[in-house]
Amino acid sequence: MAITKVLIANRGEIALRIHRACHEMGIKTVAVHSTADEDAMHVRLADEAVCIGPPAAADSYLNIPNIISAAEITHADAIHPGYGFLSENARFAEIVESHGIIWIGPKPEHIRTMGDKIEAKRTAAALGLPLVPGSDGPISDIDEAKAIAEAAGYPVIIKAASGGGGRGMKVCTDPSQLETLMMQAGREAKAAFGDATVYLEKYLGDPRHIEFQVFGDGRGNAIHLGERDCSLQRRHQKVLEEAPSPVISAAQRMDMGGIVAKAMADMGYRGAGTIEFLYENNEFYFIEMNTRLQVEHPVTEAITGLDLVREQIRIADGKSLTLRQEDVVFRGHAIECRINAEDPRTFMPSPGLVKGYHAPGGMNVRVDSGLYAGYRIPPYYDSMIAKLIVYGTTRDGALRRLRRALEEFVVEGVKTTIPLHQALLDDPEFQRGDYTIKWLEEWLARQDLADAAAKA
Repeated sequence: MAITKVLIANRGEIALRIHRACHEMGIKTVAVHSTADEDAMHVRLADEAVCIGPPAAADSYLNIPNIISAAEITHADAIHPGYGFLSENARFAEIVESHGIIWIGPKPEHIRTMGDKIEAKRTAAALGLPLVPGSDGPISDIDEAKAIAEAAGYPVIIKAASGGGGRGMKVCTDPSQLETLMMQAGREAKAAFGDATVYLEKYLGDPRHIEFQVFGDGRGNAIHLGERDCSLQRRHQKVLEEAPSPVISAAQRMDMGGIVAKAMADMGYRGAGTIEFLYENNEFYFIEMNTRLQVEHPVTEAITGLDLVREQIRIADGKSLTLRQEDVVFRGHAIECRINAEDPRTFMPSPGLVKGYHAPGGMNVRVDSGLYAGYRIPPYYDSMIAKLIVYGTTRDGALRRLRRALEEFVVEGVKTTIPLHQALLDDPEFQRGDYTIKWLEEWLARQDLADAAAKA
């Protein structure tokens, strides 16, 4: 059965991104929205719109019965979850399929496996992916933990088996701290995720965060679409991404890309996925897999020419991959800035009325955003309001285009992180691509010290 109508179980720029891909494919769309999002751009543009609850995400975008009801009353053939919310909820995927609706995403069993970090690590090992040394499962016995830590080498990191975002994570530098930190990590994990299970692995001192985009057709065929460098992070949240990475060679890309593509083929993986690694001293270490579309997918689209959302829909509709691995060609360089409605110095959220809006344009400049003048940014959701993506034939060319595009970008009425990205562009280390996952927070601390010195 060909997909003719897709319900978009999300909001904001990603809902608009999915709507656009659907309409280019001749597919009708259904927007679901909370009462706070009734004036959102994706709601205005969709063929049909259904209110699924009040502002709180738990009562609307996470309300499975209401979303399924919306799909049934509008006769939607398929549901696309976007990213966040229910996109990696295996139970939701199963419920969608049990109602005879096509799930535009991976098989539920793969979502469940990769959503459990311990099971994901076991699966990755079985598929031949390189792992960070550490425990091969949950750990609660302190003597066993000390033995594993000794073998891996201090420092080690204790991590929650469920969840992410830095919660339930503790770095241990000395055996005498291990028991106390394991208990603290377990308590944090229980409070945040309802699961106190933790595991232990070697702590890499100053790595980069490198991820590979993969695609499978669910029938044993899979490809990779190269890597993205997502090392510029604040509190484990990505701020800027680029593809390809400034430090990965073509040979490394081919080798590791081949390994992840084979792993996905062996797994029988379906749809889009991302294999995330820490990269240090020319070695890759698997950390997790995201079984969904990533926020930063546009940089991969820019350097490969492939529409990832369109490909997701095609594969969910039972079609084969558009490209074979030998057809994938990487060209140029792309950078994405996440524009948040936040104070660029304190990072406090800045919701409110957008009094003026002008998106940058010109050759190889893309803005994914649902903003418009007169739109009121609600305070209930993630503060990301736009993504600015630029492409250049070289990294230096992309940086120059990014500088120009940021100068053109106007959002009046609320504070945004545009000035933060402009300041980053002036830093020589960033210009050289010389950064790690710790670099941005250290850079921000230097800016704060400089400000304090100027005021003294």
